[in-house]
Amino acid sequence: MGITMTFNKTLLSTLVGAAVTGAALLPMTANADTTLRIGYSADPETLDIHEQLSGGMLRFSHLSFDPLVRWTKDFDFEPRLATSWEQVDDTTMRMTLRDDVTFHSGNKFTAKDVVWTIERLKESPDYKAIFEPIASAEAIDDTTVEITTHEPYPILLNLATYIFPMDSEFYNGTTDDGDDKAEIVKSGNSFASRNVSGTGPFIVTERRQGVRVNFERFDEYWDSESPGNVDNIVLTPISENASRVAALLSGGVDFIDHVPPNDLDRVREGNGVNLVEIPGTRIIGFQLNEERVEAFQDPRVRLAVAYAINQEGIVQRLMRGFATPAAQFSPKGYSGHNPELTPRYDVDRALELMAEAGYEEGFEIDMIAPNNRYVNDAQIAQAVANMLARINIDVNLRTMPLAQYWPEYDTRQSDMAMIGWHSDTEDSANFFQYLSACIDADTGAGQYNYGSYCNEELDALVAAADSETDLEKRQEMLREAERMLYDDAGYIPLHWQNLAYAARDGVDVEPILNAIDFPYLGDLVVEDAN
Repeated sequence: MGITMTFNKTLLSTLVGAAVTGAALLPMTANADTTLRIGYSADPETLDIHEQLSGGMLRFSHLSFDPLVRWTKDFDFEPRLATSWEQVDDTTMRMTLRDDVTFHSGNKFTAKDVVWTIERLKESPDYKAIFEPIASAEAIDDTTVEITTHEPYPILLNLATYIFPMDSEFYNGTTDDGDDKAEIVKSGNSFASRNVSGTGPFIVTERRQGVRVNFERFDEYWDSESPGNVDNIVLTPISENASRVAALLSGGVDFIDHVPPNDLDRVREGNGVNLVEIPGTRIIGFQLNEERVEAFQDPRVRLAVAYAINQEGIVQRLMRGFATPAAQFSPKGYSGHNPELTPRYDVDRALELMAEAGYEEGFEIDMIAPNNRYVNDAQIAQAVANMLARINIDVNLRTMPLAQYWPEYDTRQSDMAMIGWHSDTEDSANFFQYLSACIDADTGAGQYNYGSYCNEELDALVAAADSETDLEKRQEMLREAERMLYDDAGYIPLHWQNLAYAARDGVDVEPILNAIDFPYLGDLVVEDAN
């Protein structure tokens, strides 16, 4: 059935470039264990869950940590470390916490860990924009925490799905080198990036970046009602699509993500494997760097780029229908989705706009894109480069693995970059706050605004929507924000990427998968496990 049965093994020692915490070094039992072998397109970039806001890191968060609440398949809220909540007044929510939770280190989980985590999130370069609405968090007692927002904030529970309490005692103090254990270092070598103590179902026993991450079931995990029966996980990053699919079909791994469109039929017809497809909400698109390319400061040039790209053609030919063409951030069902906005492919109009802006002869740019993060990302980037050539924008394209891409993306040293974004709050405002807001290092706004696009009127509208408790009025405000961004071409959308996973027979992944692309592996059931 493709499930490896392993037995007692010696403790793993720390490797160069790996992270194995003292808290995680727990002895394995002598009984047969069920090991799940995962072939993901990428592994976690770090062990510090506040260092990098990305899908891979949020997947990891659900392995070694637990959120206060989490999403169900139907986008309802399910209690996790918080058992209940009530709105005390317009700006204050009181949460009751579980009293039977232990961190991997052995420390007891209490309200002070929630407060410490929220304060750290507000300092994180990647998260501070999301958590800017929170004014304070206070531990009333060990199992009660009150969260207060600056203004009425209608989606505070959405935000709570991204609060994974960290072990404040474990991360307290300094290292032997005198470094703060709680320090957040982007793409660096910090204590938190190499050591981990969460409350989640799995502890990290070995990590070699880009090679393998090993996890072991946490014996003291609080959720005794979880149906999950996986004892060990071996996560191997396999960036190349064909190799990942081949590993599953040959029995080398038991579960893979990002089945590429051109391999869907191959997997469907494979013996002993099952394909699970889910409509996605992640927008894939490009950002134009106005700081490096003066032409991109002209909205006519940005619009020309938007008109030059054939979204429907990309979906039909490269994605083979495994995506939905997009002309805005918000997918259907999100609060800001504006049904009036549609793709606008028109090369003649694009050439007219280039001429109107004085760039009829065109110019040359550098473009970067990952080659192992989004479905067919490198191929899509090449197709877009070819499309831009038709309006005399010559593109020097470089694609690279995700581990190299994020550091380069963060420094904004290219002229155009691919970015995919899943709303961290399952709400339209999050797209604007991160991808198009005027950059503000103090608040974290525009943290992933690669192009330095800035429209203060648009930002003000989104900010007003974020404190609007009349949900119908809020929806209209966010729809207008989508219209403003569309007219200004502040972001170049391509499509919403669907999700496809595949697993060996006996690995029941369907119940643990969801549209947010964070499999709840702690609840995974392997049918033939001992």
